[in-house]
This record gives sequence, structure tokens and C-alpha cells, in this order.
Amino acid sequence: MGTDRGLRIASLPSGRESAPRAVYLALARALPVLFSPRILAVVFLPLIGAAVFWTVVAWFAWAPLARWLSAVLLGGDSGFSLFAASAFAALLLMLAAVLTVLVAVAVLAMPVIVDAVADRDFPALAKLHGGTFVGSVVNAAAAIAVYFPLWLLALFLLAVPPIYVAVSLLLNAWLNQRLFRYEALALHAGRDEMRAVNSGARGRLFLLGLALAPLSLIPVVNLLVPIYAGIAFTCLCLDELETNRAGALAVAADGNMPVPHRP
Repeated sequence: MGTDRGLRIASLPSGRESAPRAVYLALARALPVLFSPRILAVVFLPLIGAAVFWTVVAWFAWAPLARWLSAVLLGGDSGFSLFAASAFAALLLMLAAVLTVLVAVAVLAMPVIVDAVADRDFPALAKLHGGTFVGSVVNAAAAIAVYFPLWLLALFLLAVPPIYVAVSLLLNAWLNQRLFRYEALALHAGRDEMRAVNSGARGRLFLLGLALAPLSLIPVVNLLVPIYAGIAFTCLCLDELETNRAGALAVAADGNMPVPHRP
């Protein structure tokens, strides 16, 4: 009887919000953090650096890349072939810039973001350091390795714009949650806790990624999306972690297991 009660508490903690409300709260919590002096001073550096780097690359590489794509893929370098290749080259360069910003924010800026969010909303949450810098790099590389080929395949859907837009949003949603969930939990969660949050909150994480995906299509706003996404995923993941720990403590208090030691 006591065991059944403990399982109910652990699986359905009283603080667990519905998926839409959890996503809404994460987005709402992220806004004041986004415009805090701490984030503005530190986290925008990767964004500025990536923008400058890819502007220079595009200036020198766009025309040669377009001519090469036209010759290799379309068999010519004039007329419509060159126009189509130029458009494809622009897409590739923009994608490279966006991915660079996402990875830079995920790997380099997220420690600052996580500290800012934790200090503001989760000051009592214990730090178990389940993630590492190597893990961050591997996670980012794996996400890009899966995303890029799927993005290339999705280009064939340009002939059917509504389907292309829908597929692009789904791909961006997947990429957002795949990149940021590891970083959001790396400092505070243990390895088992990271797996538990990723598994138990899979729907919430994807829904948050889907909510953020359309923002990447809005000019100017899309410049802030990687940072806003990092903050929102941190809010959601730390809230899930806090709820899971509350459920585990409730089970332990019921006398069915010892309270896990935390340094």
C-alpha cells in the first residue's frame, strides 16, 4: 500500500503542469532573463561574433560557391542555372550562420544562461554536474549530423510550400530541443536525472521547440531566438528536474527508500 502511494507521488507530482502550460510558463519566465544586463553583456558575444564571421565569409564565398554549385549540380554557369545555384548558395550560407549561432550559444553561452536562470528561479536546486564540456560538443555535433541531411532532403518539398514549411518547423523544433536540453541540465542534474528528464518531458521539450520555431522566420526577431530558446529550455528543464526531485523526496519521506545523498 505504501509502495503504491509512493509510486503515485513520484509519477504524478502535484507541481507538474500540463504540457501547454509548462511551455507557456517557460517562455514567460525567459523574457525578463533575456533582457537582463548579465545576458546582454555576455551572451550576445557569440551572436555578434558569428554574424561578423559569416558576413565576411558570404562576401568572399557566395559568388564562387554559386558558380561551383551551378557547374556541378546543374551542368552550367549561366542563366537560370546560375540563378538557382546562387539562391541555393545563399540558403547554405544562411543555414551555416544559424547553426553556428545555435551551437555557439548551446556550448559557450549556456553556462551563463543556466546560472542566470538558476539564481533567479531555482536558487535552492542542488548542482550534481552530470554534464561535461566534451558531452556538450558531442551533443551539438550529433544534433547537426542528424539535422543537416534532413534539411537537405526537405528542400525537395519546396515545390509544395505548405508541406515544406511544416516539415521545416518540425525539424527546427527537433533541433532546438536536441541542442539545448543537454546544456540546460548539465550543471544541476546527475546523469540518471538527465535521462529521466529527457524521457519524461519529451513531449514538453518538443512542444517548446515547436513554439520557438516560427520565431526564426521573423526578421530581426530571429537574431534573438537562439538566446531566448536557451533560456526557455533552461527554465523548462530545471522546473522538470525540481519536480522530479520533489517526487523522489516524497517517496523517500513515505519510508520506501532512503533519501539520496547530494554533495
